[in-house]
Amino acid sequence: MGRPDIRGVDLAMLRTFDALLRERSVSRAASRLFLSQPAVSASLKRLRETFDDPLFTRTAHGVVPTPRALALAPRVEAVLQELQQLLHADRAFDPATSDRILRIGGSDHSSHTMLPGLCRDLHARGSRIRLAWELADYSRMPEQLRKGDIDIGLLPKMAPAAGVETELLYEDAYIAVVRRGHPGFADGMSIDAFCAAPHVVLGQSRSVLDDTMDQILARQGRARHVQAAVTTFGQMADLLASTDAMAVFPKRVAERYAAELESMPLPFELPSYSLYVCWDARSNADEAVMWLKEALVRMGRAQGLTE
Repeated sequence: MGRPDIRGVDLAMLRTFDALLRERSVSRAASRLFLSQPAVSASLKRLRETFDDPLFTRTAHGVVPTPRALALAPRVEAVLQELQQLLHADRAFDPATSDRILRIGGSDHSSHTMLPGLCRDLHARGSRIRLAWELADYSRMPEQLRKGDIDIGLLPKMAPAAGVETELLYEDAYIAVVRRGHPGFADGMSIDAFCAAPHVVLGQSRSVLDDTMDQILARQGRARHVQAAVTTFGQMADLLASTDAMAVFPKRVAERYAAELESMPLPFELPSYSLYVCWDARSNADEAVMWLKEALVRMGRAQGLTE
């Protein structure tokens, strides 16, 4: 085969290559690009013809990049970044005229409080921006930001995350939550009642919050039993409402579920809950990501003033 002709390459093909490399799945790449699977498959076919290489081989669990694809990956990423900067070099970002896809990682509660306002704002502007909100994997969020898998992360931390840019959105207090009428807490939340109840936690891996609570209990010769770990606050609330389990929520989250759950102070002191907006340092030059970050900060702080 002769040397590839640059006229055979277009931006859609490079974005398809990038999405396949990140997602390792045609269906997930299609979802990432807001395209149909046939459209992604057609673009992959053109990529294979242009580069004279399979690039991605199918397996039972998706697609795997070939050595040629892995060698091309950093160059394709650099080209896409350069194109993005070129397109916006001479004009300020205007959400009303943009059709960017912006990706946010956060909790279901953050989605409940932030996403409707973002969507209303974009609709009012007549914007074609597409927002993709995914449930946060807090342990991987800095890596996801560095790799460009998400543009903005909403990360609860007792201290700012290392390796990424951060801005404090708001602080909150932790409280205990149980179903209304729970017999084990008729006299309030004592340390004995706290340790006796089964606990539900957020996330599939240990968190700083979990470690901090367990260390506090251990210093008192106490321990708790974590019965279940789930991925959303909504799941936690549903489980708590129908069992004798308990959980520790930020106060703002607990207020959302006040009809089903009863809140009470913890029997020990915890550092405050802090929610940070996070982004990768290279996004400081991306006006679309900076617009999104500022919009989230404004909304989060405005909500804090009205609560």
